[in-house]
Amino acid sequence: MDSAVTVVAFAAGTLLNTLALAFGARRLLNMRFPLFRTVAAGAVGQAVASPVAASLFAGIDPQRQVTATLWFVVLGFACAVLVSMTVLVLWEAFVPTGSIPSPLYWFGSIRSRLSRTRRYRQISFIFLRHGFGPYLRGRAKRGPSTENERVRLARSLTEALEQGGVAFVKLGQVLSTRRDVLPPEFVAELGRLQDRAAPVPWERIEQVIRDELGAAPEDVFAEFDRTPLAAASVAQVHTARLRSGEDVVVKIQRPGIRTVVERDLDIVGRLARTLHQRAGWARAFGVVDLADGFADALKEELDFRVEARNMASVGAARGADVLIPRPFDDLCTGRILVMERLAGTALSKAGPLIDERGMDRSKLAQALLDTVLRQIVVDGTFHADPHPGNILLLDDGRLGLIDFGSVGRLDAELRACLQRLLLAMNRGDTVGVTDAFLEMVARPDELDEQGLARALGAFMARHLGPGSAPDMTMFTELFRLVARYELAVPPEIAAVFRALATLEGGLTELAPGFGIVAEAQAFGETYLRERLRPSSLQEAVSDEVMGMLPMLRRLPRRLDRITAAAEAGRLTLNVRLFGDERDRRTVTGLLQQVLLTILASTAGIMAVMLLGLDGGPAMARDVTLYQFLGYCMLVVCSILALRVLVVIFRR
Repeated sequence: MDSAVTVVAFAAGTLLNTLALAFGARRLLNMRFPLFRTVAAGAVGQAVASPVAASLFAGIDPQRQVTATLWFVVLGFACAVLVSMTVLVLWEAFVPTGSIPSPLYWFGSIRSRLSRTRRYRQISFIFLRHGFGPYLRGRAKRGPSTENERVRLARSLTEALEQGGVAFVKLGQVLSTRRDVLPPEFVAELGRLQDRAAPVPWERIEQVIRDELGAAPEDVFAEFDRTPLAAASVAQVHTARLRSGEDVVVKIQRPGIRTVVERDLDIVGRLARTLHQRAGWARAFGVVDLADGFADALKEELDFRVEARNMASVGAARGADVLIPRPFDDLCTGRILVMERLAGTALSKAGPLIDERGMDRSKLAQALLDTVLRQIVVDGTFHADPHPGNILLLDDGRLGLIDFGSVGRLDAELRACLQRLLLAMNRGDTVGVTDAFLEMVARPDELDEQGLARALGAFMARHLGPGSAPDMTMFTELFRLVARYELAVPPEIAAVFRALATLEGGLTELAPGFGIVAEAQAFGETYLRERLRPSSLQEAVSDEVMGMLPMLRRLPRRLDRITAAAEAGRLTLNVRLFGDERDRRTVTGLLQQVLLTILASTAGIMAVMLLGLDGGPAMARDVTLYQFLGYCMLVVCSILALRVLVVIFRR
């Protein structure tokens, strides 16, 4: 019994000492570390504590030299803490915090990691089977040089993405609109990707409705068609009728799709980072940024409440020619979207119907283009994916827009930049185009503005000069120009070009030969004439004056104070250094690091000098007081040096 109590007491004492060493080391370093890492460092310190104590007490009689024993205990504990601190600093240097998950996280998520690994291998094999091994490993000597090779590679990529599943199909659809990134052959092949899937059995759909709305479909709707109107990889659509008599469309997310998408998005991100490290072409295309933007957009698309808000935002500024369905917010949840039903046919299938009715295709195309351009330039909220499947020809002859999972937004400043760009291009002002363009993009530190202005001038002469016939190829050349001068197009502006490139396909299908660029230029001229009308100018001047009025009211009083102070010789200028809290923190941190470095150096020099002294009062058989103080100063020097190093490694 006594031995068991002794073992328990020893274990408890060892545990307490380990925790004291661990959290003492973390406190002296003045930085937070993961729990596992902290305790492991304390355990290492505890492991070396006994040998250190044994060596220190070798020449001491604890019963006769009580004071010296206590001081050596303190020194031994300090050495153990120093070892724990050294472990933490070295660990931080070689394996920075956050670079790999904690072992506690590994044990807690081993099942999901195994599932992800299997999926990762499956996706890798799909791409390897379609001949992308050299590109994934970064060993491809060159890209496809001929048109036939590019078409073959593009077809293989399309098939691989289609076999990869929902996230990869969506990725292919997004890439099919990035004419600034991919060659035309890839854009054409990826544009054939269809987001289709087998319908989900009614029992599972009914369970989603019960979970989200808290009632059975027959309790919420007057009628509900169990046969889906359409089924895609993320959701499927049913028609229904509310108890108020309104016909609606119910979009229901496929059960379990969120888990599948999040797992595949993690794989897409990992593949992008691997390619960024291994392949030069991936770094040139910025695949990591593309993958991150795609992941954010797809995660947002999985929350149908976001789509309902998008629909309401675009619908608030809708025109009379193109209708936007109205969402029923009280019935919209994260996985269910209930919206007004627009009776019509998708534009991709409406060709025979247009001919049968004898409708003017050019007029329909003009109405659609004007609506999207007005959303972009005037309203600032626009449909970012207007492909033919998302455009309806309604029974009354008008057009409708559906599927607002992807919506672009431009703030007032970006809209103003776009408007200035349109105005300068309409005037043929190269300098104005360059200035407006540079206001929209992120410029590198060293930019050849004169060269960029000349390149933009040549671009305008080629595509917008007299006798030219501008088409969508000008956007491809514009993005090449952006890449050549290492400019970074903001995601909001990229969404504008993507929407226009996507819209081109629908307009070409609706009205073959329709000149989207020429019509957009005509829209810009019309819009500018509207802005230059006397009423518009009067409104703009009135807004500016109202904004300046408070400043104008204060200006005379402030001028009077300044002139009075100047006459009396009391005019002073106050400059506040380090007014920003971030500047103060930076300077304070630098001063602390310098001071700690100086103190560590001083303590180290003193330790060497004390250890080198001969003689002095003896504290033990082989240790004098000077040597003991030297060891203490060495510990202090090491602690201060570790404080400096851990900050360097953590940054």
